[in-house]
Amino acid sequence: MERLSKDWITQGLIDFEYKKYILLAYLKRVKASFGRVELYPDMADLVFHYRNLLAIKENKTLLKESFPKELSLEEFKKLELSYRQLIEDDAIMSELESIIEFSIPQVKDSLQEGSVIFEYVESQCEISPVGVTPLYAKEGYLFVAQPPEKETQVYRYQVSIFEDAHEQLRSLNTEFIESVTKTPVNTYEQLKLDLIRKFKDMPNPATYLILSRMKFPFHETFMPVAKRLFVKHISAAA
Repeated sequence: MERLSKDWITQGLIDFEYKKYILLAYLKRVKASFGRVELYPDMADLVFHYRNLLAIKENKTLLKESFPKELSLEEFKKLELSYRQLIEDDAIMSELESIIEFSIPQVKDSLQEGSVIFEYVESQCEISPVGVTPLYAKEGYLFVAQPPEKETQVYRYQVSIFEDAHEQLRSLNTEFIESVTKTPVNTYEQLKLDLIRKFKDMPNPATYLILSRMKFPFHETFMPVAKRLFVKHISAAA
């Protein structure tokens, strides 16, 4: 099983043993991915399913505010309708509650395992400015590299700020520009100058290097962790 569907609890047969089999097969695959130090997309999926389970347990329905990014309005209405229909049937609801009580600690354990890996990868990453950083740092360039530091992935970034009912949130948008071979002549400072010459719309861009001390799976682990770390870095500097 690759991934759990968003409505896996209500989809198909509502039976404890069946749903237990579905969940454990999924978590076994997630554990195998974590064993390869591949965090995403599994970490995001686990967060979604954990919030979903808690929302159903606490409210017997979905809390839309719990899923601002993961669910479209159409998907949310579909799930909410399914749960409303279920809670009208006491026998099914009893079975569903057993499934939820079993599933929450199982998913939580997997989340904790992923979090340990995430924190370790994060601890191996360093962020440093390239050249002089301007006052406006919400837009610029990111250089991302891992050992042996021969190839540098270059991105253009933009930090967006928005607010929900409780707090101010930041999101990071990145656009891949190119992969550059680093040499004694082609330094990070020189790479920044080349970008300034090439892209005239940012004559004085904020530019940062995110460098890992260890090599990790790039798309599944290093880049997602690097992006989250960079958002925290920018937020702390703001």
